[in-house]
Amino acid sequence: MASAAIKAMTGVAKDVSPLYYRILSKFPQNFTFCFAYGSAVKPQIGNNKKQNMIDLIYCVDNSYRWHGANIAVNPSHYSALRFLGKGVVARFQENWAAKVYFNTLVEMKEENILIKYGVVSQKDLIADLLDWNDLYLAGRLHKPVEIIKQTNSSQLQNALQSNLRSAVHTALLTLPETFSEYDFYFAISNLSYAGDFRMTFGENKNKVRNIVQPQLLSFRELYQPILQQFHAYVDFTPGEAKCHQDLHPETKLHHLMQLPMVPQQKIVKFWNHGGLQQDMEDVLRAVAYDVDCAVILTQILKDIVWQSSVRQSLKGILTAGFLKSVRYSAKKIAKMF
Repeated sequence: MASAAIKAMTGVAKDVSPLYYRILSKFPQNFTFCFAYGSAVKPQIGNNKKQNMIDLIYCVDNSYRWHGANIAVNPSHYSALRFLGKGVVARFQENWAAKVYFNTLVEMKEENILIKYGVVSQKDLIADLLDWNDLYLAGRLHKPVEIIKQTNSSQLQNALQSNLRSAVHTALLTLPETFSEYDFYFAISNLSYAGDFRMTFGENKNKVRNIVQPQLLSFRELYQPILQQFHAYVDFTPGEAKCHQDLHPETKLHHLMQLPMVPQQKIVKFWNHGGLQQDMEDVLRAVAYDVDCAVILTQILKDIVWQSSVRQSLKGILTAGFLKSVRYSAKKIAKMF
């Protein structure tokens, strides 16, 4: 049975706009989970939802079969890669960058809208949610999204919940002893933006603030059930002016021990560089007692996000094609200004 946190994330099917169902009807139906995100879906300061492109993610069991069916129905969505066959498209999706295949600037003429959609295999989505290999889709799912098709997979449901818990552990490690509810949601949202190279050029520098401020209630709904599991470590009352957390090194060690596998491994590698080869528990204990614990963790996460964002953007040039890539980048830069 899905947890309260996942129910809060997924919402009730009848509340989903019929627009999304009409969009989904144009695609092969053998996908297991689907969500929409971005400024056209959730309110952001300074953005006109009606003028923005809708971002979708399709999670599929079999990328080979799904792309084969989609290329047959929607060949114009793909770049010239489609001529190499569905096997090449599926392998390109699963073996490169953040393991997502995007088609962008897709016109839905009946609805008079543009969409961008990504395809990811369920196994790769679960891996990112649990381990933060790329912190790519995991980062998007740290924030409120519109779930269009809920998953029936208990494994994926558990991974979604684990991803939210990991975000809380990480945010608390980067926050001071006293902070506001807004600071907390800002810290969570910033996990997947701080290292994104697109934030250097191509994205609004206030993007995180613009996401969090108008969605405080949605963030609260998403994280309140999770925060009930953290009462021993943080005094967090939604709506209160200030929240307080325990900053004892043993508490920090607890948070570090609960981080996803990839950040933990990278912390160990960083700590052991040029020194004694300590095991994970010894390193995490040393980091918990280090005054620069938050700085170390923040830099580790920035490195993960930087690498995945650069690789996925380069991959997008091939999946979108050169002309669409130029148009998409131009739209991003126009929004930035």
